[in-house]
Amino acid sequence: MLNARWFNEINRSNVRGDVFGGVTAAIVSLPLALAFGVASGAGAEAGLYGAILIGLFASLFGGTPTLISEPTGPMTVVMAAVLTNLIASNPENGLAMAFTVVMIAGAFQILLGMLKLGKYITLMPYSVISGFMSGIGLILIILQLPPLLGHDNPGGGVVGNLMALPTLFKDISTYELLLGLMTLVLLFKFPKKWASRIPPQLIALIIGSALAVTLFKDEGIRAIGEVSLGIPNFIFPTFSTAQLTQMVADGIVLGTLGCIDALLTAVIADSLTRKEHDSNKELIGQGIGNMVSGFCGGLPGAGATMGTVVNIQSGAKTALSGITRAAVLLVLVVFAAGLTAYIPLAVLAAIAIKVGMNILDWSFLKRAHRVSKSSTVIMYGVMLLTVFVDLIVAVGIGVFIANVLTIEKLSKLQEKNIQTISDTDDNLPLRRREREMLEQAKGSVLYLYFSGPMMFGVSRAISREQENMHAFPKVVFDLTDVPLIDATVSLAIENAVKDAVEHGKQVFIACPSTDTRQTFQRMGLTDLVGEQNMVESRLEALERAVGV
Repeated sequence: MLNARWFNEINRSNVRGDVFGGVTAAIVSLPLALAFGVASGAGAEAGLYGAILIGLFASLFGGTPTLISEPTGPMTVVMAAVLTNLIASNPENGLAMAFTVVMIAGAFQILLGMLKLGKYITLMPYSVISGFMSGIGLILIILQLPPLLGHDNPGGGVVGNLMALPTLFKDISTYELLLGLMTLVLLFKFPKKWASRIPPQLIALIIGSALAVTLFKDEGIRAIGEVSLGIPNFIFPTFSTAQLTQMVADGIVLGTLGCIDALLTAVIADSLTRKEHDSNKELIGQGIGNMVSGFCGGLPGAGATMGTVVNIQSGAKTALSGITRAAVLLVLVVFAAGLTAYIPLAVLAAIAIKVGMNILDWSFLKRAHRVSKSSTVIMYGVMLLTVFVDLIVAVGIGVFIANVLTIEKLSKLQEKNIQTISDTDDNLPLRRREREMLEQAKGSVLYLYFSGPMMFGVSRAISREQENMHAFPKVVFDLTDVPLIDATVSLAIENAVKDAVEHGKQVFIACPSTDTRQTFQRMGLTDLVGEQNMVESRLEALERAVGV
């Protein structure tokens, strides 16, 4: 076995299963790589380079033994937007700059992995992820409508395609649309029991190409053209100073999306293999793969659910399967590159549309309104922002709103953990001696009981209690059942204590946490209440307040 510190799990314990899984995954990958390469605008070659290089290096250096990495629908959508914008603003260097963005994305992923931030990448509300992925699926579908109808992409992105639809429908290429629709019917109706053995996308490519060169050979069917794969033209980092900031931003968006895509797929792989992936190592492997792919003019990629599931179901257990897949795909491409010349663009568009429809979160779309109204609004809002505005804006706004709503709910729950009394209460966890002290005070002590983590959302509740303090000469703050206090709550307690002291009240604080006491000391709170009144137990605080 290779050194696990640097490499993925690669050994000879399951050679037969790994080889068979790799071969099967390669056959599944080929049509998707071609479709995504054409859909991105970088060309079929870019899709193939991406499938081979990302698959190889992510398998070598990743943290999920059975993960298959390649260009994916979401990554292709972002890459298409990056490519379009950079070529429009810099026709001469736009293509090289777009591949530089891919390298930036890879470097960003490596940085996240080295900083051990992998476990935080997927900590997003499901409503945001669902809306984002569904928006990506819609974009992919809309961008493939022109080639499905027999036209070149009119430009202008999603809005441009939608605005051009009336014109596109007026001059439909009947035979190309027929090929596309036949492909969609085949993909949707292909028997599931056969799909695990024979990829329907490959069958669609073969049938579509055969029809194009036989029955429809005189109908002007547009095809990919011959793909010439040799030693790639290396793309050295290229950028203009004026656009560097935007390129870095695009690289971060692309890298983050790749992280989410890969780690979500890794979770699926875990559920099928009963193993646990290494998130940080996986990000490093994905980053290396994307950097190499961008350097060689390949598309960006991430963990692909379809390829990963096929790989595992075919018997794969180690990363040898991913390496085998890359090698088989390279052999297939080298010896069958000439055959791609006959593949109709309409067939590839239909394959991409089917991928877009699979990306749509149909399960959540159907029942989001039953789960939660707020989740429904967030999901549809993120989806529309993703389609019509910007990917990063959509995720940013979605996460912000979802977190605000979550904080509000948690704050309401935490506010119930602040209780203010001046007499004994059966609901409070007081021992007999502590209850005796409170009864002995005869209403002269206001006892404030806090429990559970105190986050910034409860600061308002603390502020509201300040009015109650004015009626009592002594106030006890009981923080013995509080494991965590954030800075905002510390300041709210400080303000409450200051207000009480300014009104001539005696304040006692029970706080067993050394860290919290040190925080209060740095804030000057200990000096304010008197060091003798900052104690560790509630009993001692009550005894001092009563004067025992």
